[in-house]
Amino acid sequence: MSVTQYEVGTIVEGKVTGVKPFGAFVALDDNNQGLVHISEVAHGYVQDINDELSVGDEVKVKVKSIEEDSGKISLSIRATQEAPERKERRSGGGGAPKQGGQKKNQQQNQGFNTLEDKLKDWLKQSNEIQADLNKRARK
Repeated sequence: MSVTQYEVGTIVEGKVTGVKPFGAFVALDDNNQGLVHISEVAHGYVQDINDELSVGDEVKVKVKSIEEDSGKISLSIRATQEAPERKERRSGGGGAPKQGGQKKNQQQNQGFNTLEDKLKDWLKQSNEIQADLNKRARK
């Protein structure tokens, strides 16, 4: 098969021929291979591609793009998989927040509130230390 016989959007079976930190090379047939960028390996963040793929793995890939001039084929494994359901989705339509929306925002921003509380504690400690140093300096 030549590159022109592959069409964008087609799902093809391939075999991983190489794994690099930025992605994996997948052989589509004896003459053609493409690259699955690390961002296209799985849904969600992939820190180390070696945790996901190894040379010799059989994978389903979707053809994302083909550069006619160079023959480079861009592939996606993620596009062949159903996206996991997100638990934290916006309920209902857009518009103004419903009753209780402020409480939900407080829960979502809890990490920031905790940091804000710590900052207040740190400032209080700093002021106490400074006041103590000022008392000692006056003596």
